[in-house]
Amino acid sequence: MRIALFATCLGDVLFPEAPKATVRLLERLGHEVVFPAAQTCCGQMHVNTGYARDAVALVRHHVETFAPYETIVAPSGSCVGSVRHQHAMVARKAGDKPLAAAAEQVAARTYELSELLVDVLGVTDVGASYPHRVTYHPTCHSLRMLRVGDKPLQLLRAVRGIDLVELADADQCCGFGGTFAVKNAETSTAMLADKMSHVLQTRAEVVTAGDSSCLMHIAGGLARLRTGVKALHLAQVLASSEGSVQ
Repeated sequence: MRIALFATCLGDVLFPEAPKATVRLLERLGHEVVFPAAQTCCGQMHVNTGYARDAVALVRHHVETFAPYETIVAPSGSCVGSVRHQHAMVARKAGDKPLAAAAEQVAARTYELSELLVDVLGVTDVGASYPHRVTYHPTCHSLRMLRVGDKPLQLLRAVRGIDLVELADADQCCGFGGTFAVKNAETSTAMLADKMSHVLQTRAEVVTAGDSSCLMHIAGGLARLRTGVKALHLAQVLASSEGSVQ
């Protein structure tokens, strides 16, 4: 299958190992991955902060960039959530019905990584090997907006050598929420403290998730406490093989 990679802003600028791991994983499974070089921000930040009108141009550009591809994947529940639930809405509010229709078509072909693997490619054992104690945090967008359910856990359970430990109150938000962490710093910090406490209770070496944004927030807190616990994107765990270093 030929799959277009939507790397996302965070993946491009701050956490390139997540989209790189997505490519390695899919190629190992026998698929061709292409990277549309024209891709930019999907506009989620603009919409979430009240600048929907300014997001129209970004939505149009995203649609034009990914329209030629039958299957699109992103290592981000948050960005896929924006493509599916915001793009057509933004276009309709701007009075652009053709763009809204085109956005819906692209959204229907856009998948978060675990969705693509389990629902589209029909695979749960991706041939990964990761002999570490790991706990999984289901991010809000993947859990509540995309409703990926236990697909990431299905994939993790099939990883060779992994010691997968259940995270208490896993469905509770980590407190990031984009600009929420900036505008409501005290509440965000309190939520993060709860999440870190639960992570530390698992005695995991690694906490993994499907969104680099949430992992950035959790990793920052864990690093400030000098816990030694690493935060690693789901794609990086799944792309690991015997002898590889993460």
